[in-house]
Amino acid sequence: MGLLTIIRKNRRKEREMRVLFLGLDNAGKTTIIKRLNGDDINSISPTLGFEIKTFIHGKYTLNIWDVGGQRMLRPYWRNYFEQTDALVWVVDSSDRLRMGDCKEELHALLQEDRLAGASLLVYANKQDLEGAMSAAEIRDALDLNALTTHHWKILSCSAVLGTNLVEGLDWVVNEVAGRIYFGSTSVASSAPQGTSARDEIDLEAYLAYGRAQA
Repeated sequence: MGLLTIIRKNRRKEREMRVLFLGLDNAGKTTIIKRLNGDDINSISPTLGFEIKTFIHGKYTLNIWDVGGQRMLRPYWRNYFEQTDALVWVVDSSDRLRMGDCKEELHALLQEDRLAGASLLVYANKQDLEGAMSAAEIRDALDLNALTTHHWKILSCSAVLGTNLVEGLDWVVNEVAGRIYFGSTSVASSAPQGTSARDEIDLEAYLAYGRAQA
């Protein structure tokens, strides 16, 4: 029995997932996590360092790591990469001026060995704000179609309204479960169904990912 087989069997028994939330400061990471956990979102302050939330989603226990995105904290992101199953990258869709910075930080992260193979969900947050970029615009701005090393999905969302947050978490759980726990049962979404074509997994990226893993 190989080491990888032993690890997978242990992970299957535990049914735990480690999900890392990252993004530039003021992207709305903490608000999304609090909304998903049913916490009050009326009084939220910037995350200085990190916070950990643990809650049940479907049949799985999610250990959510919320790490501050201020520029002075970004060099320390690498301290939280170990055993990450999924990376959730949160984008402030209204922050057009820093979209280039957002792209550079994301692509630098995806080159890290300890994040190799981690599923990537991009939340295009703050869609409730006037002038927010669409998910398709952010996909292009972040050059997601160029990714061949990670299976990814982008979803437009609003942390304030709760739009598409559960759908995104469902995708993360099902994606990671399929990779780690093999034939695990999909998690049923508790939120209204239906997403636009621009929010679906990009077919070219999916095929490229498959070729890279072959």
